[in-house]
Amino acid sequence: MAVLQQPELKIRHFEGPLDLLFHLIEKNDIDIYDIPIYEITRQYIEYIDKMKSLDMEIASDFLVMTATLIHIKSRMMLPGLKSDTDSGEDDPREELVISLLRYKRCKLLAKELKKGHEDYMNCKYRTASTAKDLGIEIPEAPQEFDPSLFEEALNSVNTRNLQRFADLSPKITHILKRDKISVKERMMTFWKKISSRGKIFFHELFPKDKKVEKIDKIVGFMAVLELLRSNKITAEQKKPFDVILLSEKRENES
Repeated sequence: MAVLQQPELKIRHFEGPLDLLFHLIEKNDIDIYDIPIYEITRQYIEYIDKMKSLDMEIASDFLVMTATLIHIKSRMMLPGLKSDTDSGEDDPREELVISLLRYKRCKLLAKELKKGHEDYMNCKYRTASTAKDLGIEIPEAPQEFDPSLFEEALNSVNTRNLQRFADLSPKITHILKRDKISVKERMMTFWKKISSRGKIFFHELFPKDKKVEKIDKIVGFMAVLELLRSNKITAEQKKPFDVILLSEKRENES
């Protein structure tokens, strides 16, 4: 094992034995997971000897760490236990490494807290002022939602839905039956007019002097189509949008 170079240490106050031990590890650039316990123990004891002004209350903690290091060193000297090889036995340094890692973490957190304190020690906390504290009156925003109008719109939608999804089959059946009868009756009426005169213009079936409803025109048009389909009459139109001449179809006409 290579002998570590003796660091140049200045006597200063350490916060505890872990602080001193961590200082030695950093000075010697040692891997905290693979501490050369022999050399670290030697340097630690030498440093304790130089601290002549250390009082007994503080020295007791450092002496406990000295005993711990010597104990670990003695275990490392046992036959068959090597720090650089993997063995089934526990490494005596494991507990010390865990303590040092915890100390390092606490030291870093303490450093960050100290820096934060130095950065913000002169800052003063002030709560946000409300508009009322500043004497500012905020106008209320106009209420775009009107409960009465909403209820009215809701009732309107419900009414339309009731009408939309109501059972209209009886009414539709009645309308279909009425239209079917009306078409037959209208066919008989038109056939009598056409057969009595032989020929008649389509617009003459709906006199202008009489008020004709839209449904009557539809039924009348369907009656004419039925007469044409049954070969009862013929229709003649010389040009588009011209008058339509309806004639009775003779038996000898194909």
